[in-house]
Amino acid sequence: MLFPIVSTIGLLIVIPAVFLFTLWKTSFTSKFEWIVDAVSTTAFVFWVFQSGNWAWIGYYFRYLLVVILVYVLIHSWRKVRVLPFKIKYNGTQLFTIGMYLFLIVLFGTYNVFAFTSYSTDDPAIELQFPLKDGAYYIGQGGNHVLLNYHQEYLPQQYALDILKVNTFGIRANGLYPKNLDKYQIYGEELYSPCAGKVIEAQNRLPDFTPPESDPKNATGNYIALICDHSDATIYIAHMQEGSVMVTPDEKVQAGQKIGNVGNSGNTSEPHLHIHAEKDGVGIPIQFNNKFLARNNLMR
Repeated sequence: MLFPIVSTIGLLIVIPAVFLFTLWKTSFTSKFEWIVDAVSTTAFVFWVFQSGNWAWIGYYFRYLLVVILVYVLIHSWRKVRVLPFKIKYNGTQLFTIGMYLFLIVLFGTYNVFAFTSYSTDDPAIELQFPLKDGAYYIGQGGNHVLLNYHQEYLPQQYALDILKVNTFGIRANGLYPKNLDKYQIYGEELYSPCAGKVIEAQNRLPDFTPPESDPKNATGNYIALICDHSDATIYIAHMQEGSVMVTPDEKVQAGQKIGNVGNSGNTSEPHLHIHAEKDGVGIPIQFNNKFLARNNLMR
């Protein structure tokens, strides 16, 4: 339980702070040194901006990070603008420049991958968003594994993991609480994303205390339905024990209440998992003609 807390704080706060502090305080000897440091820092910050799971510490904090980056860039440039563009560098300086060039290539590539995650050329199924009355954060979603780990699993390609956030953009009362009621999304009412027919349902699996899970029953309590306008199967997973309100062969209408969000199955914390599958392959879904990726908000 400690690892996800430490890794998240490290990625979203500690490492960006190290990059920014280094850019701010380093005594450069040339503009070129400053440029490679500034570009590598910018590339890293924008990668974290795109790929970080900001619902842990506050969705809006990522914009503050960009503001701090701009301030540091301006402040540090003022100190180097009178320096020569290049000088004869010693071995240590050449090593440092090489390291920054490597980071530019690395995080520049990561940013390109992240940008490609925001769209897809594959045809998408239009659905109605299954949650109401709140701000909902896409924790996993998109067209690249950097923003959506589901892309590694063919049947779950384009799947979404959805959280609810409060006014400050935070998903829970605490970093990783054991009390399920401290998660904003736990117990939220779920609504059918389309008119169609239920083909599978599970309702009696327990909700687990984070970080406990049930890998043997990965979907937990769930509903599988086929929409009237598509032959793909829509899976809605990790529902609350005893909350599923529909049964196999039952017809449902779009917007009909079907249950509540829980923490059953193979899940690290309460969230809604939804994906569409056809012939064993995941296919894109969209809401209001919008293809969602990590760090998108739905209201």
